[in-house]
Amino acid sequence: MQPTRTAAIVWTEAPDADLSRLDRAADALAEAAGQLRPLSVIAGAATRWLWVHGRPDGDRARAALDQLPDVRVAVGSTAPGVDGFRSSHLDALTTQQMLTRLTSPSRLAFHHEVELVALLTADPEGADRFVQRTLGELETAPSEITETLRVFIAEQCNATRAAARLFTHRNTLLRRLARADQLLPRPLAQHTVEVGTALKVLQWRGRL
Repeated sequence: MQPTRTAAIVWTEAPDADLSRLDRAADALAEAAGQLRPLSVIAGAATRWLWVHGRPDGDRARAALDQLPDVRVAVGSTAPGVDGFRSSHLDALTTQQMLTRLTSPSRLAFHHEVELVALLTADPEGADRFVQRTLGELETAPSEITETLRVFIAEQCNATRAAARLFTHRNTLLRRLARADQLLPRPLAQHTVEVGTALKVLQWRGRL
């Protein structure tokens, strides 16, 4: 069986950033994948391309990045062999481009988290129209309403699990969901997938 690898791009947009933090972030990502050092290429003064064996643990990577202000990381898919080496890097580039295109405040993103949003927002104007048509008045609703609906859909429309995840009472969650349904152009039950996708676009834009 061929070994699997995951590519990532580490960069900063801060003009006066400490560039040694890029190398520290690269090492942290390798450690999150259970190894000491990544394969790293200097792609620019403020950018590193790297590859690690296996898949980095997301929680460990996020904890490490919390200690490195101004550093951003886009992680590609995990794939085997030489073809995987290349395709994972392309996925990391796609992830980085999406974060930049949406001016997302997120400092770490994995390709599997954003693949659908990246495809949709490749046409920014089309994505805007999709969000507006799908969400209607919900697009500008208070964040407690939109975030409740996002988590509810993420929990496969299970109100009990969603309430536990949000640390809120189930009745409170149900009231917020009812309000969200009033604001949607069509009932949630008729287009759950579309609503969930539109909310993910808002999430990666930093509006949730």
